[in-house]
Amino acid sequence: MSLLQGQTGLIVGIANERSYAWFIAQEFLRHGGRCVFTHLPGDKNAHRTRRSVEALGVTDPVLIPMDASKDADLDAAFGRYAEMHDRMDFLVHSIAFADRQWLAPGKFAETPREAYTQAVDISAYTLLAMARRARPIMARSGGGSIMCMSYYGGEKVVPGYNVMGVAKAALECTARYLAWELGPEKIRVNTISGGYLRTLASSAVGGADAITEHVEKNSPLRRNVEGGDVGKTAVYLASDLSSGVTGETVYVDCGINTLGL
Repeated sequence: MSLLQGQTGLIVGIANERSYAWFIAQEFLRHGGRCVFTHLPGDKNAHRTRRSVEALGVTDPVLIPMDASKDADLDAAFGRYAEMHDRMDFLVHSIAFADRQWLAPGKFAETPREAYTQAVDISAYTLLAMARRARPIMARSGGGSIMCMSYYGGEKVVPGYNVMGVAKAALECTARYLAWELGPEKIRVNTISGGYLRTLASSAVGGADAITEHVEKNSPLRRNVEGGDVGKTAVYLASDLSSGVTGETVYVDCGINTLGL
């Protein structure tokens, strides 16, 4: 099936072949979508993202440098996208950051103001910032789908997740408010709460091995989530199959969120 045939959009957050954004791009391409990619500024970051995208079979990828914490970079990136394409059917926000020094059990109460605000800015505010710039491009072609990546640590305490959990809670709430405000323009905004996946970002969280073992032993599916699980859900959210779905947090975590203990 080609659920995304004729669709074009922007994927933000491919750092390597283990990132959720990479698996989402893999499934989008498999279903006929055309993807433009961003990377952090700098030759090293550009090379890393290019290598990861080429591993998906894209021989001449369109890569746009962007530091999402800088408004000028956001303006330039979305402006460049608009110059190349007259429509944006999907936008994937798959970035997050928190100083790993404060991502360990027992460290949350010591989190300094700068680390707290930086985590919320990069992990949550950037969704709003990107949606604002995507809005006119999506609206002129009849709407679109915006999605972001969260984790259950934004809803319940996961020791060591700390300020990142606060940032994810802000991200999920931001998505709901955006869904309400952008809905009249047929722009849907949803969150995928993916299970713990060993990525460049998640490796900074203290106690990660214990999380992996707990999920594999106790989740209803008795396994950890795989990147492809999230990629397939992202296709659903980008396609017409989810035409009536917005403002939702969709759990893709092998059911671990359903357990009380």
